[in-house]
Amino acid sequence: MSQASPQRLPTVLDVLTTLAEQGTAHRLDGLLTDARARGASPLQLHELEQATALASSLIDRGTESQDREATLVSLVDASRDLAEAMADSVQGTLRTATQRARRLLRADLAYLALHETVEGPLTVVASEGDATALNIGLRITSSSGLGRAALDKGAPFSTSDYLADRSIEHTDEIDQVVRAEGIRAVVAVPFRGPGGVSGALYGAHRQVRRFTPLEIDSLSTLASLAAATIGTAQRVESLGARRDELERDCAQAWGIVGTHRRMEAAYDHLLTLVHDGSPLDTIVEVAATALEGAFAVRELGGEQLAAHGELPQYPEETLTQRGFDALAAGEPVPLDDGAWIAPVTGGDDPLGTVLFLPDTPHTGQRGPRPLRVAVRAIALSLLRERSTALAEGRTRDDLFEALLAPESSALLWWQLEEQASRLGITPETPYVVVIARPEGGSLQRAAVWATSYAHRKRGLKSVREESLALLLPGDDPAAAAQAAHKELSPLLGVPVTTGAAGPQTGLPDVARLFADAQRCLTALTELGGVGSVATPQELGFLGVLLADVLSVPSYVEGILGPVLAHDEQRFTEFARTLEVYFASGSSPRRAARVLHIHPNTVARRLDRITELLGDGWQSPERTLETQLALRLHRTRGTLLGRASRPSGRQGL
Repeated sequence: MSQASPQRLPTVLDVLTTLAEQGTAHRLDGLLTDARARGASPLQLHELEQATALASSLIDRGTESQDREATLVSLVDASRDLAEAMADSVQGTLRTATQRARRLLRADLAYLALHETVEGPLTVVASEGDATALNIGLRITSSSGLGRAALDKGAPFSTSDYLADRSIEHTDEIDQVVRAEGIRAVVAVPFRGPGGVSGALYGAHRQVRRFTPLEIDSLSTLASLAAATIGTAQRVESLGARRDELERDCAQAWGIVGTHRRMEAAYDHLLTLVHDGSPLDTIVEVAATALEGAFAVRELGGEQLAAHGELPQYPEETLTQRGFDALAAGEPVPLDDGAWIAPVTGGDDPLGTVLFLPDTPHTGQRGPRPLRVAVRAIALSLLRERSTALAEGRTRDDLFEALLAPESSALLWWQLEEQASRLGITPETPYVVVIARPEGGSLQRAAVWATSYAHRKRGLKSVREESLALLLPGDDPAAAAQAAHKELSPLLGVPVTTGAAGPQTGLPDVARLFADAQRCLTALTELGGVGSVATPQELGFLGVLLADVLSVPSYVEGILGPVLAHDEQRFTEFARTLEVYFASGSSPRRAARVLHIHPNTVARRLDRITELLGDGWQSPERTLETQLALRLHRTRGTLLGRASRPSGRQGL
């Protein structure tokens, strides 16, 4: 160390020596103090002061140069770290930016706030050195804080003591975080991304201090480097996501191409099978194998025509409802377990449905595309069967017409019986006749259904005026009528009034059963039971009588009008009392026991009924009319109640 000797005063040479030895400004100040203590002259002190001032200036410049060099080295290191983080993720790049900002300023805390739009709020997305969990996710929605000022002005802002600085617009939300973190000095620089200023980079100390221009400038440089790197990282990440998406799309496209190739081959195979007249079971097996799943074809009535593979036991009502949904939509509809129900149609005519459960669940909204290809082949097969049935149906229709009007037929009975036997209708087989009258809708569509239905049931059909007549094997006319009614009504979307008669064996009785079923249809119409089902067994003698009655409501009103009006207005039971009275042999005492009332009450009711109907209502001729009107009224009420209830629908 160079120091002045006790024998002489410090000189300029001592200053130069101290400067050469990289001494500090404190050592230079010591030389001046020593010179004054030794009694240096004013001239000597002046020269020494000038020399130490120049030396101090050189030392400061050297220190600044070293600081700048260190800052540049730190920025180069930061650039390298940001580049490495960029390859990782955007979030990793944000984290690296805050770490480097803290190291660059030797700060206690560094954090980065970004926003999606220029006018949107700032959100702290990365933080380094924080002591609480309040900083991350902090949203700066107003124009307060240094970051918003840096954004608005596009220039750095700093303060030596944030909470004490009244030139800053404060908010409770930000001040709360500043207090919790113990922040005093803060600097914020604009964070300029590829699209302009997108946020602010902060550095903070937990003690009061001023930030030097070099610190602010270096933080701004780091912010620019980080913004460019983050922009690149975002593009890289976006490109990576797009690349993954393209790879998935490519794999899916190749899968679709493969599926289409397989389905093209399968469709060719299916068309060949249809052309060769192969049975539906074979076609369904090929379709199920090609689609890789369980497969079933169901007719409109719910009967399964063909199936391949194992299918769960679904509730019939579920299959019915979803089947109608598919027919209405004209495309497959899903079930809850991943199965699909697809409509099978020939033009505008529904032929049935396909139930398909794939081995691999399909996530689309319109069902597996190959399913549509298989359905078209199945539709062609069903249409081929229908064409065969129609061709055969002409002969069967002619036979039915001959049986309904044998006197108009050119064939003898033995010839009719022989023809019926060839068609599977033998004299020993019991049969019933069903007549269905759609109350609107397309009769042509109903006729197509009747052809298919008669073919499926091994029966005969005829279209007469506005009604469909069916000759069906069976011994329960009510069940046969209900089955046809439940299938045809939802198909047409209109009420269907249905009458049936039977059972009977022997072809000569076909015309009589047809007349009985027609009489039931007439009775239902007169009773207001449009849309209902009835048989002669259900209507009893009314079915015969009503053929000659012009208007049941008018007839009942003419006989019982005052009594029925009294019951409706006064909530009495005069009509019920009359029914029980007649059923009890016109004995008030026995009627009272049935009604669980006192005989005097019955007598008073009868007196009141006499006032309503007149004195002669119990005469023999009036009694018969009254009992018939009561029976008609009760039967009409039963039919109206039955028609008002929704009819059950069979499965598809």
